[in-house]
Amino acid sequence: MKRTGILNAPLSGALATLGHTDLILVVDAGFPIPEDANRIDLAIAENLPDLRTVLALIARELVVEGVVRAEDVPSNNPRLDEWLKSTFDGAEFTTRSHADVLGELARQAKVIVRTGAFEPWGNIGLFCGVDVPRWFGGDGVIAPSYYADKL
Repeated sequence: MKRTGILNAPLSGALATLGHTDLILVVDAGFPIPEDANRIDLAIAENLPDLRTVLALIARELVVEGVVRAEDVPSNNPRLDEWLKSTFDGAEFTTRSHADVLGELARQAKVIVRTGAFEPWGNIGLFCGVDVPRWFGGDGVIAPSYYADKL
């Protein structure tokens, strides 16, 4: 039996497939998931599980170098935006139009995780990164200059 971390087998397995620059979307209960997407459906009931719980669990398992959310989040759901910035400290934050999140990003995502969240603009994309000190910390290895601030 697995001792810690995400116990849901499909989600745990899907996270293990992700590599550098892959995109995972964690979405609310009403997100229109494309038919051909790798869909992990966790929704049971309203806010069960909620968006922040799922994101926090995923944050413990993945290296996240980028967070993308709808351009409406900072102005229309500032508490979510503040929570994201504290949870994914050090990640690069970007915004896209709500239509892009529902369309282009959904098609780009390697995995889409549906929560039970009833959270306005609760559709968050996470771009996977690498653990720079561990990856580039070998003797005689020189990290790319764009990672200098992460060593």
